[in-house]
Amino acid sequence: MRFAKTGALRRPGRPSGLSPALLIGAAALTGVSLSACTTPARQVDVKLPTTYEAPAGSPLASQALDQWWTAFNDPVLNDLIATALEKAPDARMAAAKLEEARAVRSSQIRQIYIPQTPLTGSAKRTDTDILDQSGTGGFTLGGVTKTYAANFDVSWELDLIGRRGAARRVVDNDLAAARFNYEGARAALAANVAQSYFEARGYAVQLEDARANATIADKLFKVSDEKGRRGLSATSEGDRTAADLAQAQAQVAQVEAQLQAARRSLLILVGKGVDPLASLPVEPVLARAPPVPAAAPAELLARRPDVREAAARLASASGNLNISELALFPTLTLTPGIGIQKQISPSFLAPGSTQSTTSSAWSIGADLSIPILNIPRLMADIKAENARVEQAAVTYEKTVQTAFGETENALVQQAADERRVTLLAAGERRAANAYEASRKGYAAGLTDLTTALQAEQSWRNARTALTGAQTQALQRAVQTYKALGGGWSPQAVPNKPSAQ
Repeated sequence: MRFAKTGALRRPGRPSGLSPALLIGAAALTGVSLSACTTPARQVDVKLPTTYEAPAGSPLASQALDQWWTAFNDPVLNDLIATALEKAPDARMAAAKLEEARAVRSSQIRQIYIPQTPLTGSAKRTDTDILDQSGTGGFTLGGVTKTYAANFDVSWELDLIGRRGAARRVVDNDLAAARFNYEGARAALAANVAQSYFEARGYAVQLEDARANATIADKLFKVSDEKGRRGLSATSEGDRTAADLAQAQAQVAQVEAQLQAARRSLLILVGKGVDPLASLPVEPVLARAPPVPAAAPAELLARRPDVREAAARLASASGNLNISELALFPTLTLTPGIGIQKQISPSFLAPGSTQSTTSSAWSIGADLSIPILNIPRLMADIKAENARVEQAAVTYEKTVQTAFGETENALVQQAADERRVTLLAAGERRAANAYEASRKGYAAGLTDLTTALQAEQSWRNARTALTGAQTQALQRAVQTYKALGGGWSPQAVPNKPSAQ
């Protein structure tokens, strides 16, 4: 057996006599000379007023926004949102997208830092059969010859100008954007569940009112019908109250259907779409909306997940521009390699036996690449990336302005809703007193039917307006919490993604 080991410093395409030290020095010198070509960070306009032009909220702890739904003191609402965040299709889809983003980042990190290491192997068998051999110029030995070979080549780019750092920042910002998108989707889901729940409660109150109205209409019909039979009033009064009774009963049927549809839609939203309606209790109660925490407009930059997502995407676009600019720099690549080959062939000295030869070789090379002919294409790529950075910057600025507008409008409208509920509640109490007095007067024969019906209609209208205002005020409170960036904890998202 013979073992031979050879070493060589070789790389096809490299000028003879150029050492790796000279290559590294040339790359570093070129990098310094081109460093002035990098574009500075894009400045964005995110100036916001110090306060909102809306009534100030209550001074509450910032954590009140993280799980704002607990401020409503409604166990059913708390359970629905907890179930939705765990089982709802929207929550599961958002989680799957985030997991995909994490896997993509892990793959990209490996591509950035781990060199390409192809391992190749081969095996060969040759069966030689000697049919005729003549002459004196040597001879050929027949038999089976086996050859095995393995080569391990590594390609490693020396990062002299920060390409890896730039690429790492891009993938980190892409993951951060995906994380903020995930948090935004969950915050939106919680708000949608709360609004749907309050809508169902509004229907429950309307149903209770419609049934009470039907009961009242039935009593009026019985009184007017009895008066008509006794000749105390015209029989047309009985017909009129009978028509009102039919209308009230039809309203009950309509609101019952609306409530059933709202409960089914809510079950679907939380991921329990096939459960029976009885599993979702909806009480006919509309409580007063809780106070909204006081907040400054500048806090939106940290609290709103959509704003932070837009900022991360701007940073990612700037990183891609940096990578495109670094592509103009020379590339220095080291390519060490090692190979081993073993050959088993028939022995010349001992017929019928074999001899084995094993050889190994190592190599190391360096390749300096300067993209001279690619400069026009690379400059076009830089121009395109500049345009993408500008788009991301405009998107970020628009997102900030939209967030400010949504928040201020929600605060203004919620304050108006609260005043409206207060006024309508007082009016509803007066209308209810007036109707009760006119109903008793009509039963005693002191007032006519028209007066009683007018009082009833006034009270019904006031009651319907109050229910609608209370439902809207609760839903507006949800919108305000969401606009302020509630529904998630910014502390749960690290400023720098951890290594994968």
